Amino acid sequence: MADDNDDDILRYDIMVERALRAVVRDALKVAVESGLPGDHHFYITFRTDHPSVEISETLRSRYPEEMTVVVQHQFWDLAVADEYFAITLSFNGRPERLVVPFEAVSAFADPAVRFGLQFEALFSSSEEEDSDDIKSANDLDGPVPDGLEEIDSSAKTSSQPDSPTTATKASGKKPAPSAKQAGDDDKEPGEGDNVVTLDSFRKNK
Repeated sequence: MADDNDDDILRYDIMVERALRAVVRDALKVAVESGLPGDHHFYITFRTDHPSVEISETLRSRYPEEMTVVVQHQFWDLAVADEYFAITLSFNGRPERLVVPFEAVSAFADPAVRFGLQFEALFSSSEEEDSDDIKSANDLDGPVPDGLEEIDSSAKTSSQPDSPTTATKASGKKPAPSAKQAGDDDKEPGEGDNVVTLDSFRKNK
């Protein structure tokens, strides 16, 4: 029986993690195609220090390592591709665009059904990566909330990435909570009965 060591090419932990990240992608595609049914809404936490994450310098300075966005009532031009998603959110009344590779996502939760996923980083924040497959934030649109407010979606660009699923949504419902306050009215991501982690798949060091 082969030893479980760092030279093992059958990294089931990584395989499972990539498969679970596809759950995030598929959930966002449902939001694009059909909207968010019922009370479903998403908390998505991602690493802002990932080299292919595109956010404004204002947001990057405020969240130098990690931030959480709320996908609920107030979002626009959600676009989902195989390797990334892009979304426009309102930050203190100002629309901004986020472009986030799924590899940068560290947590995902849908409090409506008490479901959550937690991920380990699949990258080194210091490594240089080719981000040609991620469109410029100027070609897409999106940010994180800190007092989400309804905005005029005509104030932003509406360009779309090459081949992602895209949608535009602007609801008149109450705004979602801020990134820092997300979860005040719901259970925190990770408190539900269905939080999935990958510890059981991790290699013994």
